[in-house]
Amino acid sequence: MDEDEAYRRARRRVRSIKAFYLNGLISVGVIILLFAINLATGGPWWVQWPLLGLGLGVAAQAVAVFGLSGWLGADWEERKVRELMARNTER
Repeated sequence: MDEDEAYRRARRRVRSIKAFYLNGLISVGVIILLFAINLATGGPWWVQWPLLGLGLGVAAQAVAVFGLSGWLGADWEERKVRELMARNTER
């Protein structure tokens, strides 16, 4: 892997981490707003349902950004491409 490719991968990784942080921040803001609306309007509590949905979305993004880098991540793709290329040249 040359220096340009390493830079592009690092840049892509930083962008995905930045997107995760922004998504988390926006999700917290939305939940605070919805909690305030639920509190102001009274009635039954419904804010937990959007919280659950947003929480699952943020958790899924966290796994994609931080948790699966070794399994089905960019390194896995690169290894798989090399493996398939090696198989094709043997035929």
